Amino acid sequence: MAGVKFPVHSQTQASRGTWEFGQFTLPALTRGWVTGQIPQPLRQTMDYQAKIARNIASIPRSGIRDFFELVQGRDDVISLGVGEPDFATPWHIREAAIYSLEKGQTTYTSNLGLLSLRKSIAKYVGGFFDVEYDAASEILVTVGVSEAIDIALRALLNPGDEVIYHEPCYVSYSPSIVMAHAVPVPVVTTKEHGFSLKPEAVAAAITPKTRVIMLNFPTNPTGACAAREDLEGIAKLAIEHDLIVMTDEIYSELRYDDERHLSIAALPGMRERTILLHGFSKAFAMTGFRLGYACAPQPIIEAMMKIHQYAMLCAPIMSQNAAIEALENGTPAMLEMRQSYHQRRDFLVRRLNEIGLECHLPGGAFYVFPDIRSTGLTSKEFAFKLLEQESVACVPGGAFGPSGEGFLRCCYATAFEDIRTATDRIERFVGRL
Repeated sequence: MAGVKFPVHSQTQASRGTWEFGQFTLPALTRGWVTGQIPQPLRQTMDYQAKIARNIASIPRSGIRDFFELVQGRDDVISLGVGEPDFATPWHIREAAIYSLEKGQTTYTSNLGLLSLRKSIAKYVGGFFDVEYDAASEILVTVGVSEAIDIALRALLNPGDEVIYHEPCYVSYSPSIVMAHAVPVPVVTTKEHGFSLKPEAVAAAITPKTRVIMLNFPTNPTGACAAREDLEGIAKLAIEHDLIVMTDEIYSELRYDDERHLSIAALPGMRERTILLHGFSKAFAMTGFRLGYACAPQPIIEAMMKIHQYAMLCAPIMSQNAAIEALENGTPAMLEMRQSYHQRRDFLVRRLNEIGLECHLPGGAFYVFPDIRSTGLTSKEFAFKLLEQESVACVPGGAFGPSGEGFLRCCYATAFEDIRTATDRIERFVGRL
């Protein structure tokens, strides 16, 4: 209280354990509230590490975010790093969000999401993925696919359960498994096989503790896609061992070379044991809207919803209204963006191979994963030196798991002229090594 003086009768009284304020007597420990000084009893070193949950303390920070904190504030850097479309969200989708605000639609929705959105999702998924889901009970709208991954794992796993996933992979998979108190079991994919996941490798990783197989095709960071025969082999294993498959298909619209996307959920016997995860960030350039969804049998959606309703309650209603517009009218804009990515992919892969950094042609997403081992540098050394000397930002392959070491993730969701300039700088950098 500014300007109010509390009479203290004596310092001696304070040192004995109390301070007197008029008719009130307070412990001496509180004298810092009046004097602005921190009482000595509070000046203790807290062992915060001992207070952090062990499974959280063991999780490393994201290798992507750590690296790009170095880039912040530098206007001279060309970024081939952050996996985000360089296109603004199409105007008609933004307009739907604006109109939602103008109409005063700023309330909570059902925990599952707007029924109108879930109906649009059911229609879209049925047409694009060839899998039918009940809008009322088998679709959950989430705050991005990242939330869907998290709550699906927590809904399915008990401590000590094992989850098989392929690596190199998106940075959140292993930490999300650990946060669910389960055990990550990575299966290495290789450049020689186009970073595809082979059924025999999955079979070798299955144990009595295996509960879930996680898939991500097209893959971040490699752009790899799954062949039908490989998906059929993995599906057979899932059925034989009674496993659940979680499939993150956020890049499914971004397939190139006239190849049609195939979801493992569409294979015989798999709908009943698959959680299909998808969203709006990549295909519709809606990263900031933070909206995804999960499609699965009703008992699994119900279990996921229990976590979602206590942790998130619901996704923002404005984003949900924008998503309806994206699903119903956004395909033409998505196809235009995909065509641009296709051209950039072809150019970037050609230039990297010309430079001497061997690079496979990815079938989807918007990443390439060149092999930089010929330079004699580690992935981190290459990325940091490239940033320091040529102001080009790429992500060290090791950020995507140990099997990513020796590679570099370059994202081509950036302007074509920037990609051209970046590859010239990379060539100059490699030429000096």
